[in-house]
Amino acid sequence: MLDLLHAALATKDLLPARRLVDADGLVAAARDHDVVQTGPVSKDNQWQARTEGAFTIEAFHPDWDRKIATCPAGHDSRSWHPNHNLGRTVIRIRFAAQHCRACSVKPRCTRSQRRLLTPRSREEHDALVAAQPRETSSAFAVDRRRRAGIEGTLSRGVRTMGLRRSRYLGLARTHLQHLLTAKAINLGRLAAWIGDTPAGRTRRSAFARLMARPTAA
Repeated sequence: MLDLLHAALATKDLLPARRLVDADGLVAAARDHDVVQTGPVSKDNQWQARTEGAFTIEAFHPDWDRKIATCPAGHDSRSWHPNHNLGRTVIRIRFAAQHCRACSVKPRCTRSQRRLLTPRSREEHDALVAAQPRETSSAFAVDRRRRAGIEGTLSRGVRTMGLRRSRYLGLARTHLQHLLTAKAINLGRLAAWIGDTPAGRTRRSAFARLMARPTAA
């Protein structure tokens, strides 16, 4: 939705210089409007990313123009096919099984017969790679705290005011509901400030609280 949102804001000359987003927002096409996206990079959940010395996708050097990736052992990929699913493009890059089976570094690369890489499209992949160094900066930590406040506001709207579901039919009435919900949240915060109500603590799930309990000796 960021593309539509930025286009609408541009017609009213209300585009922000910077926007705090989640991981998916980093790859949204906001560059046409010169809006800087700040947010976390999608985490690599593959076992290679959690194993020291294993080969993550960064160890394979994709040639986007030739549509070939080269593995750490020097073998080129066998196939390169885009996969369009749910509005997101993922590149499926496969290597030859005959090369992978006989490779001396296979234990550091894959547990399957051959390695499969699934990077996003070139534009999205480059945006994520460029955003990685920013996560270690102090400015990024400050921005993440601001984003946490936004998430808290959304959570309150969902938990106490049914923000995820519309009570009415039609876009105009739903928009009115959103405006009234925002006003109610602001009034609630104002009442808490006037009444000197202490800020709530971050909620933890029942499972997280159970895991934090000390175990019996």
